[in-house]
Amino acid sequence: MDVGMLGNVTFDLDFLTGLINVIIVNVILSGDNAVVIAMAVRSLPRSQRQRGIIIGAAGAVLLRIVLTFFVARMLQTPYLKLIGGLAIVWLAVKLFVDITPEDGADQEARTVWQALKIIVIADMTMSLDNMLGVGAASRGNAFLLIFGLTTSIPIMIFASNLLSMLMDKYPIILYVGAAVLGKVGGEMIITDPVVTQFLTPSELFIYMVEGGMAIGVIIAGKLWVRLLRRNF
Repeated sequence: MDVGMLGNVTFDLDFLTGLINVIIVNVILSGDNAVVIAMAVRSLPRSQRQRGIIIGAAGAVLLRIVLTFFVARMLQTPYLKLIGGLAIVWLAVKLFVDITPEDGADQEARTVWQALKIIVIADMTMSLDNMLGVGAASRGNAFLLIFGLTTSIPIMIFASNLLSMLMDKYPIILYVGAAVLGKVGGEMIITDPVVTQFLTPSELFIYMVEGGMAIGVIIAGKLWVRLLRRNF
């Protein structure tokens, strides 16, 4: 990537094509991050949710900008995606338990900074593939890369606000959000270089793992909720 290209942008057909690709990829790949933010801030007072969403989205994107320069090598690091996937599955279950309507226990994310901690940890582990997608769409153009990462902020803010409001009105979306995060975690686990070398999974098997993790997160969360209710 040539950082000097930031000051020498040529608005030709290739640039415009890359710009469109970056925007499309960004919209598609920002969805799972918006789910994390929406679930993390849902346990905040309504007056603090907007602040939590904005700070969370900005913090996540700043983290992406720093990590993007190392993402190609990071994705090939053994056990990194495996550990990240397990972390995402754990966070998915924990967020589901913290905000599920049946849970009578105290919710964890009581402050903006506690919610931000959850958002940053989740984004740091689940954004490797996202950053690689934006990096590929930018075709090595540093301007397009930075543009794509920074425009993630308004996309995630809009999507997180929408999801947060929908979760209040339709609690079933909590289950969908937890399942989405479970799927992301399962995909990271099964595509880790060590796992693929050991199992050489087929595409069908990868889909089965993703689906199993999506369902497993909800089952684990429901069992945890029942255990908590028995202890209170």
